Amino acid sequence: MSDGVYTAEQAKRGQQLYTAQCVSCHGEKLQGVVGPMLMGEGFLSAWSGRSLADLVDKIQLTMPLQTPNSLSRPQAIDIAAYMLQAGSHRAGPTALNDAALKQVTFTAARPPAAATAPAGGVPIASASNLAQFMRGVTFPNANIIFNVQVKDPGADKPSAPVPFDYLLWGYTQYYGWQAVDQAALALTETTPLFLLPGRRCENGRPAPTNKADYQQFTQDLVNLSKDLYRASQSRNQDAVAGMAEKLNDACANCHKVYRDVGTAEGGGLGTDRCRQ
Repeated sequence: MSDGVYTAEQAKRGQQLYTAQCVSCHGEKLQGVVGPMLMGEGFLSAWSGRSLADLVDKIQLTMPLQTPNSLSRPQAIDIAAYMLQAGSHRAGPTALNDAALKQVTFTAARPPAAATAPAGGVPIASASNLAQFMRGVTFPNANIIFNVQVKDPGADKPSAPVPFDYLLWGYTQYYGWQAVDQAALALTETTPLFLLPGRRCENGRPAPTNKADYQQFTQDLVNLSKDLYRASQSRNQDAVAGMAEKLNDACANCHKVYRDVGTAEGGGLGTDRCRQ
């Protein structure tokens, strides 16, 4: 990204807005607290190749977390200008505006070199069978997505549970659209672990990781999870609810072949699940 795409006055206004609206989640130095960092390599990697229009859309439509879509378009642009300034991009004489946003893109990051070993030398091995993994990871996150069909994530913050309950309390910390975002991202990143070498089914047989249809079911769920995250960014309940139906179909496609063989849907003993 070249310098000079915003003015110093825009960045000054943006800093004031950032201090008032963003600092509690993203930190005084944009280092990230509850929310992600907004500068540095991690931020640039996440926005690699994307336009400033995408960034301003996200600021305007989804931030602040408690009151999304409460910032005007000029305010969102000013905050983006401040972020550029904090990231060492110099100001210029021309104000950043809607017409210019799509013309300015973050520099595309180089793909990382292929790793020869897991990070830190920690081996990645299957500790659970496929049913245990799905019940512990996939099922809870999918249910957060499914719940959008019956409850608006933009509703008021849930109350603290009385008597205290850690599970219910957790939802009062990360709730609403943030929970939907995180569920979609969790599905995106964990679904490939269905194919982890050594994974076994509940019936003790090896998971069908070498089967073309199973691999395709897995890839379909990854792709859909990415689409779900993009839909969640719109903060539109109907859009995500529609995607939730597709999520249900994606799960069912695999279940019909490998989970519900010879049984009623959702049924099946351990000896039947993943039967091959």
